[in-house]
Amino acid sequence: MHTGMRQGPEIWIRGPVSTPAPGPPPEPGHARAGARRFSWVGTHGGAGVSTLAAVYGGHDSGRAWPGPGDPPSVLLVARTHAAGLDAVAGAVEVFRRGQAPPGLDLDGVVLVADAPGRLPRPLTQRVKFPGVGDRRVPGAVGGGLAARRAGSSAAREPRPWAG
Repeated sequence: MHTGMRQGPEIWIRGPVSTPAPGPPPEPGHARAGARRFSWVGTHGGAGVSTLAAVYGGHDSGRAWPGPGDPPSVLLVARTHAAGLDAVAGAVEVFRRGQAPPGLDLDGVVLVADAPGRLPRPLTQRVKFPGVGDRRVPGAVGGGLAARRAGSSAAREPRPWAG
């Protein structure tokens, strides 16, 4: 049965993503996502850093390296078009060669879909970053993103990433 509903963009997360500590689940009416202890770093303009920081928490570094008071755990962000993949590959290489600012750790690469639908094969083949793990999260980002896109400030809080 076709409902006419469209799925959100595919988000690929490369690298380890921590799972929540075991314990009792939060009460349904009081579940809140706390600020994450990582910094989102865009590898090009329009990567989506501000939106990801607003939805998931964490520090919005824009296109700059995190400063001394910011979380040192870095999530590099790029769109899945050719220029975005080139930009993130260069940033991963900076970490691989040890040329990133001292004290920063590359915890993952987050690829945000640049268009609906499947990624063309030539681009899919470029989504490989040696030394960075692989985790794929299909569907819309964090439940409240569609409402935020529509301008709703009452968007529901995001669900934590599942492990």
